[in-house]
Amino acid sequence: MSYKNTFITASEDSTATSAIIPQPRNEKPTIASIEYNLIKHNPYTYTQDDVQFRTYIEKYQITTDNLAALREEIFSKPKACFRASPLVKKYGWGIHYDESGKLALYEIDGEAYQSFLENEQITKLKGMRSKRK
Repeated sequence: MSYKNTFITASEDSTATSAIIPQPRNEKPTIASIEYNLIKHNPYTYTQDDVQFRTYIEKYQITTDNLAALREEIFSKPKACFRASPLVKKYGWGIHYDESGKLALYEIDGEAYQSFLENEQITKLKGMRSKRK
């Protein structure tokens, strides 16, 4: 599922009060660090599927000549949307989908984040909780 004109807020149970840049662990990129780098450094360039596919390739260091077939295979099974991303669950980022479904990140303590919350023209969804209530 990909959203349009939607803002995913940080999860209710996130402990982040300001945005945290995810770091690699054991000198290997994490899903959060890959997603962060792709979206933050390329705002409104990639769709959710683009980011998920590129994250998969980078995380597992896949090299193949047939990326189209690999992409089709990966998306043959449903994938979680960015409401379940560690960026919104743990690191204090909001994710905005523009009218084309392309993504950008906004820090929880930033003015732009607050503007999205106040904008009645944008659908707002909460990031998924890390723990049950």
